Amino acid sequence: MKLYSYWRSTTSVRVRAALNLKGIDYEIVPVNLVAGEQRETDFATVNPGMGVPALELDDGRVITQSVALLDYIEEVWPDPALLPTDPVDRAQVRAAAAQIALDIHPVNNLKILAYLKGPLGHSQDETVVWMNHWMTEGFTAFEKLIRRDTPYCFGASIGQADLCLVGQMINARRWGCDVTPFPRLVEIDQRCREHAAIRAALPEAQPDAQPL
Repeated sequence: MKLYSYWRSTTSVRVRAALNLKGIDYEIVPVNLVAGEQRETDFATVNPGMGVPALELDDGRVITQSVALLDYIEEVWPDPALLPTDPVDRAQVRAAAAQIALDIHPVNNLKILAYLKGPLGHSQDETVVWMNHWMTEGFTAFEKLIRRDTPYCFGASIGQADLCLVGQMINARRWGCDVTPFPRLVEIDQRCREHAAIRAALPEAQPDAQPL
C-alpha cells in the first residue's frame, strides 16, 4: 500500500502510527504541502480534497480522511485493538478523538491559516494566537472526556484518542501553546512517544523530514 503523507501533517501522524502499531507494511509517498504539491494534477486525481493522508490500497482504490482511515485500519486489522468492544465505550473513544480531529484540527490546518493571512489580511502573530486559542479550548474539553486513572486516554494501551492527541501535541509544541494546564495530556503524550511504533510515525522520523 502507498500512504500519501507529509512529514509535518498531524493527520498523517495518526494514520502512520495506527499502521505501525498493527505492524502493517506501507510505502510513504511524500506530498509537500508547503510547496503546493497537493494541488498538482497527479495528486488531485488521487485525492480531490487535495489533502493528506490518502491510502492507496493494493488494488488501486484510495481512502482519504484520517478518521475514515483509522476506522478502516481497525476493521481490517483488528489486533491490537485501538477501539474497545463495548459500543458505548467505543463511541466515547471516538468522541474524544473527534474533539481533536473534527474540532481543533480543521480550524487550524494549512489552508485555513493561508486564508487568514491572505484574503483576510491577518499577521503571522495573529494566526498563532488563533491556533493557540482553539487548541486550548479543545484540550480543555478533551481532558474532561478521557478517563482520569488510566495510563492512556481510555485504558492500559494506546487507542484512537491517544493517536489524535499525539498529533495535536506536536502542533501545540510547534506553535508555543501553553500546555501546563493539561498535565495529564502531557503525561499521556510522553508515554505514547516512548513506544517504538509512535516514534516511527513522528515527523522527524519521516523520509521527507526537514530540519526542525
